[in-house]
Amino acid sequence: MKALIYDPYLDTLGGGERYCLTVAECLLKNGWQVDLFWDQKEDIQKATNRFGLEIKKLGLIGKKPEQLSFWSRAKLEKQYDLIFWLSDGSVPFLFAKKNFLHFQVPFTNIRTNNLFKKFLMKAKFKFIDQVVCNSRFTKKFIDQEFGVNSVVLYPPVDVEKFQPGQKENIILAVGRFEETMQAKRQDVLIRAFIEMINQGLKGWKLVLIGGSLQAPEKNQYLKELKQMAEGYPIEFLVNTSFGTLKDYYQRAKIFWHAAGFGVDEEKEPHRVEHFGITTVEAMAAGCVPVVIDKGGLREIVRREAGERWKSIKELIQKTEKFISNIDLWRLHSSLAVRQAKQFSKRNFCQRLLTLNEQ
Repeated sequence: MKALIYDPYLDTLGGGERYCLTVAECLLKNGWQVDLFWDQKEDIQKATNRFGLEIKKLGLIGKKPEQLSFWSRAKLEKQYDLIFWLSDGSVPFLFAKKNFLHFQVPFTNIRTNNLFKKFLMKAKFKFIDQVVCNSRFTKKFIDQEFGVNSVVLYPPVDVEKFQPGQKENIILAVGRFEETMQAKRQDVLIRAFIEMINQGLKGWKLVLIGGSLQAPEKNQYLKELKQMAEGYPIEFLVNTSFGTLKDYYQRAKIFWHAAGFGVDEEKEPHRVEHFGITTVEAMAAGCVPVVIDKGGLREIVRREAGERWKSIKELIQKTEKFISNIDLWRLHSSLAVRQAKQFSKRNFCQRLLTLNEQ
């Protein structure tokens, strides 16, 4: 069996790239020949190192789709039993025996009233066997936008790599220190923690871990966050190693997440968390999640494993509940570990193979 995988953002090495290359790893381990529609071999090596995937047997076409004519691409794709294609919001013609179109983002405002374009879009979907989304949240918008009935294949998380350690009085948050369209809103978390300290909380610290695309000393948003936190037990770890991140997952008792705070997710779904891999990683390590009640986080954090919040006041109240009751924290910590396992790479692979058989 032969599969072809395409991800237009492969050189960015984000969550979508981990997703698509884990598809490759799964198929390779099940005896498939897998090729990547890409032209830079060094990008594959970088991805292998970054994600720790077993994809040495992954083949490389040596070109990107746009570097081929329509007919040359069609001839190439017809050689494959399966194509797994990550969409950038567009819908391509695909020509394998089975074609999976994957959406990581809840795209909106793509529909058109142009009759020819509407006809062309319908024609493209005739060639697609499965539309695959990374969460029910993404599915809701993709189904509305394209008039399809997509399936959900949750992102794979290496939950086996994360285990509870010796826990300390640490609240942890993980996310980029960037004011992007999907900002992680560390400013909200800092405000909440400062209020808790001012109300008498002692013996706890907030640890913020994340990346910075520019040099940390030039990151204005990061500078503002540090100014907000000055004088309080708040630590910043910028561009740290995976080992350090894993260590803090093991040590932290509570995990916070605020991406999408103040956003109307119905109008701007791309600005909230579409899934939330860091939340799953934290749960696998026994952190009790107290996360914003938006986007894909609703699907990860059910009430028995943690809490979701809508306001800073609610965030504080629900966090203090776990701080003041160690038995309650222990119960939710064990349930969080159990819940995280449903998002394992093994379950991801089994689900992928089942979808291919349908």
